[in-house]
Amino acid sequence: LTKHKNKHTQVQSDQPGMGGHLALQSKGAYRTPTIHGGLEDCGVSMSSVCFVSSPSSEGYRRGYVGTLAGSDRLLVGNETVTMQNLKTLAPHTWIRYMPWRRPTGDLEVKIDWHQKQAPGAHDYSHYYQTIDDLRDKILGATTENSKIVLQINNRLAVDDFTKFEAEQALRMSMEADISGLCKELEELTTAGADLEMQTEGLKEKLAYLENHEEEISALKGQGDKVSVEVDSAPALTAKTPSDMRNLVMVEKNLRRTGRMMTWFTSQTEELNQRSLATQSNCRFSPLATLARQRSPTGLEIKLQSQLNMKATLEGTLAETQACFRAQLTGPGTISSIQAQLSDICAGTKHQNLELEQETATYHSLCQGQDAYHQPARHQDGL
Repeated sequence: LTKHKNKHTQVQSDQPGMGGHLALQSKGAYRTPTIHGGLEDCGVSMSSVCFVSSPSSEGYRRGYVGTLAGSDRLLVGNETVTMQNLKTLAPHTWIRYMPWRRPTGDLEVKIDWHQKQAPGAHDYSHYYQTIDDLRDKILGATTENSKIVLQINNRLAVDDFTKFEAEQALRMSMEADISGLCKELEELTTAGADLEMQTEGLKEKLAYLENHEEEISALKGQGDKVSVEVDSAPALTAKTPSDMRNLVMVEKNLRRTGRMMTWFTSQTEELNQRSLATQSNCRFSPLATLARQRSPTGLEIKLQSQLNMKATLEGTLAETQACFRAQLTGPGTISSIQAQLSDICAGTKHQNLELEQETATYHSLCQGQDAYHQPARHQDGL
């Protein structure tokens, strides 16, 4: 029996194309049929036979199980009969199984195809390198951008400093020019005053020369009218010393009159020359006076422009002073608070002094009362 049992533990179908989908084992385990076909096993226990197929073969599976359910009692103790019964049942089961084999095969093929064609996890590893490269490029671009921004800021700061230095130099030069123009303005005012004084002096001289010309014309008229007549007296004989003295005086007077005539003629010539020179100077003096009169007007125009510039500069100075005063309001408040604190400290010191004086007077009064009471006690003791 053992040999027969071991020999018939595995039963194969004699029908061609069955592919070994139905197999019995004495061990009680079974395997599902695969999609590859061939001779594979389907385990059936000793008490029942279980057929595994697709869900569409549910009716066949139920009929097959029902057929084998009645033969459960045949499997107990009589294995030869059981094997014969199975052999007789195998063709019937195969005939009933064949209509369901092709749909199950198609379904298995479709399942395999869908498993193969199912979407799997994509491999994005080749993108990681590009992402890292792009990140490196972005970091490099950001650093380069920050460097460029820093360079631009430095360049702007340098430009601002250069502009500040240029404006400061221009301001210093303008201040120097303004100070020089102020000095020139002062010099021009002094020169204008001097010119006014000179013009007044020249006017006085011109009036004096006009008067002098009138005097010269009067003297010329007098010189034309002067006639010197000398009567030749007969030769006198000095009879007496007094007569001789008179003759000598007459000769002296004649000589003196001759000298006076020569001096008068020389003086008249000099006066004529001076009058001609003054007349020539008076001809050119109006042009000079006009030029001198025009020069103060130009100087006044320059003075007005300088005064306007000074006013504008004073306005800018006032604005800057206002700004600085607004900035210095904080220290002003601090100084006022410090003054208040100093006043409070002085008040507290004064109060302390008053309290000290009061305490001193109180101590002195207390000492005086003690001194007054001590003699009284001494008298009481006596």
